[in-house]
Amino acid sequence: MELVEATADDLEALVDRWYALANAMEPYSELNELDVDGTEESIEDGFRDHLEDEEITDYLVVLEGETIGFVTLREGRHPSRRYSRYLRLVNLAIDDAHRNQGYGTVVVERVKETAREQGCDHLKVSCEWHNEDARRFYRDAGFQPKQVDYAQPLE
Repeated sequence: MELVEATADDLEALVDRWYALANAMEPYSELNELDVDGTEESIEDGFRDHLEDEEITDYLVVLEGETIGFVTLREGRHPSRRYSRYLRLVNLAIDDAHRNQGYGTVVVERVKETAREQGCDHLKVSCEWHNEDARRFYRDAGFQPKQVDYAQPLE
């Protein structure tokens, strides 16, 4: 299995997988509700923006020539902290047919290698509070709870 940096030719694969991930997140919070109008186009625009942003990189998860998922990484810094350079897993999704076979764990290991190569000293990830499967996955991968994000819609 390998992580292959996505290009403009991969937009459809990224959009399809992100949309599936976003749909799966909708039940966890009203703030995850997708905007039905122009969704595919706006998602594609977002991934195009990633191609131009030096701090964000999308990778396809490829197994024997077949794309089975994707991961989005974003570099960041906390200049006043001892652990100041991080790599955030923004999105991580493995296609349903390949879940629970260890591929997500391999992705996290590859992301750790990438982070070290880029001079980062820690990884960050967040997931929906009520998504027990995701929370268990990240705990099993060695992540520790650090803080809680709160959100409030402004209407």
